[in-house]
Amino acid sequence: MDLEKWHERLSTGHWYSHLPAVFQDSLCRQGRLRQLTTGQYLFKRGDPPCGLYAVLEGSIRISAVSEQGKEAVLSLVELPHWFGEISLFDGLPRTHDACAVGPCTLLRVPQPAMLHILEETPAYWRDMALLMSQKLRLTFINIEQLSLMPAAVRVAHRLLMIAEGYGETEQARRTLQLPQEDLAAMLSLSRQTTNALLKDLQGQGIVRLGYGEIEILDVQRLREAAHA
Repeated sequence: MDLEKWHERLSTGHWYSHLPAVFQDSLCRQGRLRQLTTGQYLFKRGDPPCGLYAVLEGSIRISAVSEQGKEAVLSLVELPHWFGEISLFDGLPRTHDACAVGPCTLLRVPQPAMLHILEETPAYWRDMALLMSQKLRLTFINIEQLSLMPAAVRVAHRLLMIAEGYGETEQARRTLQLPQEDLAAMLSLSRQTTNALLKDLQGQGIVRLGYGEIEILDVQRLREAAHA
């Protein structure tokens, strides 16, 4: 594995780039590459803990499916995000499904290796807690928006969050590989409502809609729409 290559990619993320250098080195050296094909599951709800993951290429859909077959999409995880830390803390089964949206390359640090690193240096537990607290903060924001914000604001805000890497990256992305069905499922909106709201943003010159992707043309106006 090209450790230097993956280290450089992961360093574009806020969480990893602020870790102690020794911890960064341990994660990369204990990590193993995992390749997934389109639609392949990394793990499913109820599976036993299997370690900590980072996305190196592609994206992973984190979701849950009801007994009636309705899917709730929590997020699409992309480079340079890490995930899977909940089961590291409590040792309990996975809480959601994780499935590759397209061909995907992951760095996997196995559960025993992670626990060994943390046992050797207990101070690193704080870094892991920061990773989990970032996601908890975003979860509270999303719950609040579901209850209080109009659908148009929620669509703009979620597009902005994805473009800005949920606060993990400095540079906002202009093109999001994001099917409208997934965006609708993230926001608990119908496909038709989501499409109408996106077309309104397109009519304003804020985004451009493509097949399976959304291009952001004006980040500042999207930010204004997200905080209307």
